[in-house]
Amino acid sequence: MAESPYPMLSVEAALAAVLAQAKRLPPVAILARQALGYILAADIRASEPLPPFPASVKDGYAVVAADGPGTYPLVGEVTAGRMADFTVTPGTVAYVTTGAPMPPGADAVVMVEQTEKLWARNGPAQIEIRARVRPGDDVRPVGVDVAEGELVLEAGTRLGPAEIGLLATAGVTDVSVYPRPLVAVLSTGDELVEPGTPLGPGQIRDSNRAMLIAAIQAVGGEVMDLGISGDSQASLEASVQRGLRADVLLTSGGVSMGDLDLIKPLLEHAGQVHFGRVRMKPGKPITFATSTTANASGDHTCLVFGLPGNPVSSLVTFYLFAVPAIRALAGHADPNLRRVQARLSHALPLDPARPEYHRATLRWDMATNGFVAESTGSQSSSRLLSMRTANALLELPERDGELPAGSLVSALLIG
Repeated sequence: MAESPYPMLSVEAALAAVLAQAKRLPPVAILARQALGYILAADIRASEPLPPFPASVKDGYAVVAADGPGTYPLVGEVTAGRMADFTVTPGTVAYVTTGAPMPPGADAVVMVEQTEKLWARNGPAQIEIRARVRPGDDVRPVGVDVAEGELVLEAGTRLGPAEIGLLATAGVTDVSVYPRPLVAVLSTGDELVEPGTPLGPGQIRDSNRAMLIAAIQAVGGEVMDLGISGDSQASLEASVQRGLRADVLLTSGGVSMGDLDLIKPLLEHAGQVHFGRVRMKPGKPITFATSTTANASGDHTCLVFGLPGNPVSSLVTFYLFAVPAIRALAGHADPNLRRVQARLSHALPLDPARPEYHRATLRWDMATNGFVAESTGSQSSSRLLSMRTANALLELPERDGELPAGSLVSALLIG
């Protein structure tokens, strides 16, 4: 019986080995309006205060607060985007709209609902002020939202819609971010054909590549599609060499112990294999290697994941190892999958030889104020249907027997 030369690592040790090699990519400058989902590489500070002028919070009348209630002549109006060309003196008022600059001399705003406009036959309109206000009421002072020089966004922030808005507010048009990693995807095996090709004897359609490409895009990676390579040394080597130009290379198939499982020896030749077996179910033969090549801008290191060929094993190992690596390259402060606790809705059998990453659907239960986990059914590593509704991987311990319904288990979120 053939014996693997690679020691069996725990999932924790294997993931630590991956993250030790996954260094952030050098920052790049991109247009701020195109930076959604990227990780900020440098602090953003406000170059000017917000608002840059005292502004009215409401539609109403700018007044001198000390005047108090009474009837006063209207000396002008100010709308948003325009500055007053007059001054409010004691005993006068001015109409202002929400966001408009306060006219000089005024120190408070009385909302329009607490006033009445009295039209005069001759001279300016008179405004009856019915409320007493204090200086500063309904006025946004200079810099109250953002002070000049204030830290608006710090390095390491993931840029969502609100953060893109803050960049625009700060006047930032170009922003320094960590780039999206380029991930090459290669399927291996003489039996594989493209999805649109009629099946010949012994052939199956390549589902792994389409699945992995979609998964890469979902976690923010850019894709290099290397197609399908047959089980020949020359074909595989040529495809792998192309893939090593990417930041990450994913191969699927060819990592077990058969005569045509050529990925591990090829990676030994191309770089350094850090592990070739992990104590887990499914996905035990997953392989991780690095390959460093010289180019015009310096040394380039590619992280290579030899994923198993069975579709479920391929996707589970992608989530457990490749996703944290992609996130680390892209600058995420914590690249790991989020872990939560969930209660089993029904009993699950355990594996006495390996810890299992069981596909499950989590839902929030209002009655118990917690997550409830339900298995997606048969966990065969070739049954891709078991991933269809899965949004979590349950971390089931390695032991005999089963976990009864209601047991609390750890779950890694994948959707």
